[in-house]
Amino acid sequence: MTWTVPRHRTALVRTTLSRPLATALDDGIITADHTVFDYGCGRGTDLMHLDERGITAGGWDPSHRPDAERAPAQVVNLGYVLNVIEDPAERVTTLREAWDLTEEVLIVSARMTWDARGLRARPAGDGFVTSTGSFQKFFAQEELRTLIQDSLTAPALPAAPGIIYVFRDPTRANALLAARIRCRTAPPEPWICERLYAEHADLLAPLIDFLTHRGRLPKPGELPETSRITHRFDSLARAFAIIATATGEDHWNQQRQRAIADLLVFLALARFDGRPRYSHLPRDLQHDVREFTGTYKAACERADRLLFASGSPNLVALAVNASLVGKRTPTALYLHATALPHTPPVLRVLEGCARTLTGTVPGANVIKLHREQPLVSYLNYPEFGANPHPTLATALTVNLRTRTIDFRDYTRSSDPPLLHRTEEFLHTDHPQYDELARVTTAEVAAGLYQHPERIGTLDGWRSELHRHRRLSE
Repeated sequence: MTWTVPRHRTALVRTTLSRPLATALDDGIITADHTVFDYGCGRGTDLMHLDERGITAGGWDPSHRPDAERAPAQVVNLGYVLNVIEDPAERVTTLREAWDLTEEVLIVSARMTWDARGLRARPAGDGFVTSTGSFQKFFAQEELRTLIQDSLTAPALPAAPGIIYVFRDPTRANALLAARIRCRTAPPEPWICERLYAEHADLLAPLIDFLTHRGRLPKPGELPETSRITHRFDSLARAFAIIATATGEDHWNQQRQRAIADLLVFLALARFDGRPRYSHLPRDLQHDVREFTGTYKAACERADRLLFASGSPNLVALAVNASLVGKRTPTALYLHATALPHTPPVLRVLEGCARTLTGTVPGANVIKLHREQPLVSYLNYPEFGANPHPTLATALTVNLRTRTIDFRDYTRSSDPPLLHRTEEFLHTDHPQYDELARVTTAEVAAGLYQHPERIGTLDGWRSELHRHRRLSE
C-alpha cells in the first residue's frame, strides 16, 4: 500500500472503560492485584478508568504516547489495534510484540464484520478506508482467533464477540472455561426438626456451599473450614450424612449428576483446541476426574461420545424432545440463559461449541438451539421478565458447520419480533415463572392466542389487542 494512513484519528476518548477491559474485569482476568499494560492505548482514557479502580496500569501508543516505556505486565491489552493496521505482516508483528510483554494474559480485541454494515468507505487491501482517511479491517471471529493462534501458538479462549484471551498458563484457560460451564443452584431449605443440623447451620454452611458447587466432598486443602467441621463431626463424611438427612438425599444426588455433566461438557469442549494434558488441569478438576470417572482416559472417552452426539441432528432432536425446560417449536428449542444448565448434556455441549467461537455474547438472555441445522442463536430481549411480551433487540447466530457468525440488529425496526408465553423459556424454579405463567393463563382465557400466526411481531400483537378490545366493547 502506498498511502499514509492517519491511524491517530481512530483513537477515541471514552467516558467509560472499554468493552474488552470491562469484560476482563467481569471474568476476573483483571483484579486490583494485577498490573495492566495497554499496548496501543490511544489517548489513555482506559488508563484513567483503571487507575480510578485502584489498578496499576501503564500504556504506550505510537501516536499519542510514543515516548512511554513498553513495560511487561501481568495483563496486556491490545484493544482495537489490529483492525487499524493495513499491513497483515505488521499485525502479526504487533501481536507478537504485545505478547512479549505479557506475563499472564493478553487481551486481543478487534472490530467485527457486522460493524461494517452501513459504513461509508471504499475497499482497500483486506479492509476499508473510511471518510476520515483511516483504515479499518473487520474480522470474523474465527478469522481473529486463527490469526492469534497461528501467530502466538498459545491457548486462546474467546471472551466475547471480538474479544479473545491468550494465556501463558494453559491451566488458567481451562479453569475459566470450566467456570463458565458450571452452574450454581441453591441448596434446599433444611428441615427445622433436624436438631443437629439446626444447631450447627453456620458451621456446616461452607461445606454445603462446596457440595452445591462441586457435587462432591472436598479433598484435603480445598475447604479451609475442614478442621473445624471435623473437630465437631469427626469427619466430612459424617457431616455430609447429617446434611443429606436434613435436606434430602435426592437433592445431593442431583447435584452430583450435575457436577459430572459439568465435567464432561468441559472436557468435550476442551477438545476444540486440543484437550489439555491431565497435568494442565486445575487441581480441583483433577479431583473431579478421579471422583466422578476414576481415570482421565475414561472421562475423555465419555466426553468424546457426548461431543459426537452434539453433532448428530437425530441425537440433538432427541435431546430437544427430552428437555424438561424451554419452548419447543418445529425447528428449535428456545430457552432463557438461566435454564441452559437444566437441559440434557448434549444440548449444553452444542451451545458450548458455539460459545467457543463467540465467548460470552453481551445482553444475550435467550438461546435458540436449532433442531436440524448446526446453528445456535443468542437473542437479546432487554425487557425479558419486566415485560411479559419483550421485543427482540439483537440476534447473533453461530453456524457450527462453517464456523461463521451472523449479527442482526432490530433496535431500529418499527416492527420487531416479540415473545409470548415467556414462562415457557424459564425453569420452574425461576422466581418470575409463576408471575409470567399467570399472565399467559389470563391471555389464553381472553382469546388472545387464537391466531398465533398474527402475533409474532410488535405490530401484529398490537393489532390483536386492538381487535380484542373492539370485540369486548
